[in-house]
Amino acid sequence: MEHLVGTHDLKQLPLWGPYTKKYIGISHIADADRGLRFDLSVFPGFYRRKVDVPNVMWESGYHPWEASPDLSWFTHRHELEWKDQVYTDITYAEMSQNARLVRCEFVNRTEAEQNVVLHYMASMHFPQVRGHGELLRTVRPELPEGALWTDALDYAALSYATPQPSDNLVYDGFFRGEARGQGLVGGSALRFGREPGDRVSYTVVAAKPMEQAVLLLRFRMKEGQHLSMRLGGVIDASIELTGTGELAEASVSLGVIEAGHHELIFTAGEGSYDGNNNAGGSSNYSRSSAFTVSAEFDGFVIADQNRIDQVRFIPESDEAHPQMIQGPVPNSLLLKYEGIDHYYGLLWVYEDYEVREFHCDELDRFMRHNVHHHTSSVFKGEGRGHFTNVYLRPIPLAPRSSKLIHGMVCSGSKDEVERQLSSNLIDPKRCETAFASLKEQSLQAMRKTYNPSGEPYRLSQQLMEATLAMNIVYPVYTKRSYIRHSTPGRWWDSLYTWDSGFIGIGLAELDMERAVECLNAYVTEPGDPHAAFIHHGSMVPVQHYLFLELWNKTQSKELLNYFYPRLRQYYLFYAGKLGSSTTRVLSSGLLKTWDYFYNSGGWDDYAPQVEVHRSRLTAEAAPVSNTSHAIRIAKILKMAAAAIGGLEEDVAEYEGDIALFGKAIQDYAWDEESGYFGYIMHDTKGQPNGLLRHESGQNYNMGLDGAYPLVAGICNPEQEHRLLGYISDSSRLWSPIGLTAVDQSAAYYKKDGYWNGAVWMPHQWFYWKMLLSLGYSEPAHRIARTALELWKTETGETYNCYEHFIVQSGRGAGWHHFGGLSAPVLSWFAAYHRPGTLTCGYDVWLEHKEFSVDNSELTAEIRYFGTADSTHSLLACMKAGGSYKVTWNGNPVDFQSAEDGVLDIRLPGESSGRLRVTSA
Repeated sequence: MEHLVGTHDLKQLPLWGPYTKKYIGISHIADADRGLRFDLSVFPGFYRRKVDVPNVMWESGYHPWEASPDLSWFTHRHELEWKDQVYTDITYAEMSQNARLVRCEFVNRTEAEQNVVLHYMASMHFPQVRGHGELLRTVRPELPEGALWTDALDYAALSYATPQPSDNLVYDGFFRGEARGQGLVGGSALRFGREPGDRVSYTVVAAKPMEQAVLLLRFRMKEGQHLSMRLGGVIDASIELTGTGELAEASVSLGVIEAGHHELIFTAGEGSYDGNNNAGGSSNYSRSSAFTVSAEFDGFVIADQNRIDQVRFIPESDEAHPQMIQGPVPNSLLLKYEGIDHYYGLLWVYEDYEVREFHCDELDRFMRHNVHHHTSSVFKGEGRGHFTNVYLRPIPLAPRSSKLIHGMVCSGSKDEVERQLSSNLIDPKRCETAFASLKEQSLQAMRKTYNPSGEPYRLSQQLMEATLAMNIVYPVYTKRSYIRHSTPGRWWDSLYTWDSGFIGIGLAELDMERAVECLNAYVTEPGDPHAAFIHHGSMVPVQHYLFLELWNKTQSKELLNYFYPRLRQYYLFYAGKLGSSTTRVLSSGLLKTWDYFYNSGGWDDYAPQVEVHRSRLTAEAAPVSNTSHAIRIAKILKMAAAAIGGLEEDVAEYEGDIALFGKAIQDYAWDEESGYFGYIMHDTKGQPNGLLRHESGQNYNMGLDGAYPLVAGICNPEQEHRLLGYISDSSRLWSPIGLTAVDQSAAYYKKDGYWNGAVWMPHQWFYWKMLLSLGYSEPAHRIARTALELWKTETGETYNCYEHFIVQSGRGAGWHHFGGLSAPVLSWFAAYHRPGTLTCGYDVWLEHKEFSVDNSELTAEIRYFGTADSTHSLLACMKAGGSYKVTWNGNPVDFQSAEDGVLDIRLPGESSGRLRVTSA
């Protein structure tokens, strides 16, 4: 696991991949330190008629079609005439570490002759200021000999006068106090001095003594602001900062600095605001006024006094216009971008072409507007962006025909690129042979065998596999670095904690290394002072569920020992037991996560959640799902701790938490009238004070949140019976297309909501696993089969992988290339149709699992952590067509055949045992 330490990047993936945030194609990480990305978008059009620019931010005529999880090749289908009448499948395949084949297959299924074109569109892209849509412009320090630069974020310790709930869970994996902005070294500053007593300290190491040292502080404040600062440690002095609105510098003499380590401490004093400049008055406003005084510290330089004026801050290049150089062979081109050491090379095998330039920031409107300008080769629009266009045209397509056009993109030094272009003169037959071999190898590695019962679902599964594998963006900024990141959809080019847990659960069915890296992206090193885990969005701890899935698939001790301490840290914060966590401030012992995000369970317009915010009840209201998840992940970590051994104190702590949380839910949350658990309200002292109710008098939590103690496994038999009844009742939670988020009989149920009145896959996955845990396999099968049929129908109609489905129509909606919360469809397909898959409930810890080569036999050593008097269900997907017998600890066990080759096995609640499946 060593390659995972200290990174949140997807290191197993190549530098070339589908990482764009602009126009779909292939990207290359041009500069990992600065977050620069080179894009080559390749897309078709009709000659002198139209072009559909494949913008990744909305539906634009292309579909992720097929992909290898390791991204050695991937394909997008570009539809020119829907549906599959005239289209182009564009594939990017590995030729070498630094070169990719561009394979374009044009298909004309109509009776008419077609004239099509192909665009190679190359561009360089820079990081943006998130939320502003503008380029992030950074600088680098240029220092005289002997001078020292210390970035403001390289502090030894930071404390604010008023602690915040986020002190140990800074959003997006930022450092505490970090702020992104323009003109800064690395793009980040330390936000400091909002209150007197804010304190930050640094350790500075001087290699040589300085006789007369000067400290030069680089900072930015709003115009008219003033902030006094006390310096301690190596010097006792004060400094006054005055804001201009721009980056400024302030200096103070340090005197003699000896060689060695020195401590430097900044303590914020009083701040003021000059109302003359900006407030229209003449008085000074103190901190108690509406004006907040604070500074952004970029960092500081320590240098000899006689050299301090040599300090410079040089802007990093953001020039997108490349030098264009004729390639070494016909139909080739070299591109050299300023500030990038290497070159890029393009090669295309088609004789009718033109090289053009688009000087603009966007092609969506500008390129379409200029599609009829045939005499121009340079087009100038708005913005400083640049696109190099190799325009292949016209490409005739006879009726009912297809045509292949090959090309290549590569990178390296100028000599290396010229050598690659010269030595890889493309032979179509050789390219096709190499690509077929590469594709076959990856398909075998993906274990894409499935039983005949899975055949009707293969296209729908292929589309989700491709979407999930290719939904990766670069750059995403976290932990002071730029990373590749698996995103639920490119519209969200950022971290998303709960979505990414399900991305990992889906990836676990495709590629174990990808799934492990997805989990690693959201956990942090034990003792991390800034973030107990990587948090963005809804605080649903899916990473723990993902870990259990990975363990039960691999039984890897390395995986267990690496992730346990990281997931324990995550749990302790979630449970209100670590650092600045405020999840457990209520006297009832119930958890709430409102201090960290508006969304308790990922269900945006879930009715009681909406009411809590509308009526400003976040200090009083505790959802049930937060505490239920804490119980379940404590149970998962208890199993992990028991497997590691020697962690009796951890086990005892989890058992205590499980009992305490379970008692709190039972004591305060159950509503006998509705048969649901409710949002628990509290008084000003944090004591429980009844349930949140709708104006109709109904329990406001008649929905999935109100049934979540089932997932926690803490319901008594009567509660379990009533809630399971709602899950199967077509007038309650069950709909023709699956489980709804809100009970359909509730006064606040809506037909047109985002979650309220819709079916989503993720919570259905939680409930599916729960039903297996409790031994209710038939309703579990119903959830999975309904979801697979729903997914098959919609993807067959649109080729899109949607977020959610409208109960009223049964149709998909939301983002169209969604690889996040919809990923459970891959789990269900594997459980029911992919031989060699063993699926368990939450309370099962697999100590050993082995299928025979042909998947006709199975041996599994199982440790069960549920209650002794209960039963639980397992699904064993075996080779289809055989007859089987099942034994548990040597004794025959009854089972049902849920699908051809799927064995539905119900086991007694014993602590451990051996499961054997053999041919009858």
